[in-house]
Amino acid sequence: MGLPGMVLSAIAMAAGAVMYWAITYQGHGFRFGTVGVILMVVGAFGFVVSAIVFTVSRGPGRSSRHSVDREVVDAQGRTSSIHEETK
Repeated sequence: MGLPGMVLSAIAMAAGAVMYWAITYQGHGFRFGTVGVILMVVGAFGFVVSAIVFTVSRGPGRSSRHSVDREVVDAQGRTSSIHEETK
């Protein structure tokens, strides 16, 4: 979901709009206008859900603190471990 879901939903809405307003063919038992409305409604719903997921995943709820664990070797070959936390 997220950004790819928003793009796919926009494509579905555009295809639905074309089917509803641009196609004038009237077949037997199959209406392009009805399918177009269904695609537009489903696309709009998918767009809203994907936008919510995208907003929540990018929100300020994440911590800005990072931690790093390293092992350092000095010139004599001695090792020591370092744990660093940054903001």
